[in-house]
Amino acid sequence: MSTIRDVAKLAKVSVATVSRVINESGYVNVKTKQKVEEVIEELDYRPNDVARSLFKGKSKMIALFVPDIMNPFFPELARAVEDITNKHGYTFILCNTDNDNKKEMAYMNALLQKSIDGMILVSNTMTASQIKDTKVPIISLDRKTRSDLISVTVNNREGARQAVGYMKELGCKRIAHIAGPDSASSARSRMEGYLNEVQEEKWFSNSFIRAGNYSIDEAYKVTKTLLKDNPNIDGIFVANDLMAVGVLKAAASLKIKVPDELSVISFDGIKLGETTSPALTTMAQPIYHIGKRAAEILLEKIEKPGTVIQSEEHQVQLIIRESTREKRLKE
Repeated sequence: MSTIRDVAKLAKVSVATVSRVINESGYVNVKTKQKVEEVIEELDYRPNDVARSLFKGKSKMIALFVPDIMNPFFPELARAVEDITNKHGYTFILCNTDNDNKKEMAYMNALLQKSIDGMILVSNTMTASQIKDTKVPIISLDRKTRSDLISVTVNNREGARQAVGYMKELGCKRIAHIAGPDSASSARSRMEGYLNEVQEEKWFSNSFIRAGNYSIDEAYKVTKTLLKDNPNIDGIFVANDLMAVGVLKAAASLKIKVPDELSVISFDGIKLGETTSPALTTMAQPIYHIGKRAAEILLEKIEKPGTVIQSEEHQVQLIIRESTREKRLKE
């Protein structure tokens, strides 16, 4: 493999001159530049990215941290970030953290050593103290990591209120909630929206809330117990579509018919919800759009560091499918 010294020797110039041509910095006369470029092509020389990043202070790399790549929500989000970053000539790096803070910090430290230009975080565990001294722009996506960090989110609380309100309109009398992890701001906001709608109802009990931790298996287990303990529940608001799959499985295992005996509504709007049986009614996030906006904002912060940019909160939309139905009044 050719080196920069090989290029300099064959072109009969200094290594510094070759470096200026490669990095487009400093003056090089036209004939010399043309000669160097011809030799680079002849030798098929490929500049070392790390060396170039040290010279320029930029790597043209952007990283996206996601907590669970197995959740279809995050690949849909990642696709948007990748599309925008690639369009602007940046390399996209996807880091799956498994909700593990040690893994997050290991990724972050490694990327900072490689002169990463910016990061987009979807994190439950990253603390303000862990990122306060980071010198590159960071955008928080889907959930808020800290108050002074630019975030791109949706109206989780109001969306949850709309979901529960819709179930009330259908005639549901006792509505339970399968909640996400308390460490996630999105999950907390969705629970707040649920509570805003039901906590003053005479039938409401804290036992109607069960933690599913954004997991199909955990949602299945807690829903099965919930429905056994409270057979009069006729509606469930689930904090994300992935857990709703577990809820549907639990209902089926207990021979409870959805939506005839139990209405189920969830949150996110991932493609998976269209393929379940019954298909999921959901509060759909504009997944691609929020990923796109996070990438666009990050690029603006990288290229125009002094730009003042506000956090964004986008609206969710009720998508009615087969898992909810108006309750018939009993004689």
